[in-house]
Amino acid sequence: MHCITITYKYSGPEDAWRHAMQTFISAIDKDADIAGKFTYQVSVADDGETRIHWGRWDTQDTLKTLQSRDYFAAFASRVRVFAGGQPQNTGADVHFKTAGW
Repeated sequence: MHCITITYKYSGPEDAWRHAMQTFISAIDKDADIAGKFTYQVSVADDGETRIHWGRWDTQDTLKTLQSRDYFAAFASRVRVFAGGQPQNTGADVHFKTAGW
């Protein structure tokens, strides 16, 4: 399993931010080519400003498919706006994990 963690600070209007997150996640869930193969979570840290995104996918083909979608390009652009530039991101390959989610 491959994954990415994206972090940035955001203190702007919550409605615009929430709408962008919900729109992206809904598009993933509706995309028959990647649904179930790519998962995405978005959190707000306890400080109320730090935003943390986790993406997980099964293969590089799944990631390439996602990245080819117009909704991905629109979302990536919005995240850069929310972050005030390029957010920090760290990619990784999962080697060990517990059973279940």
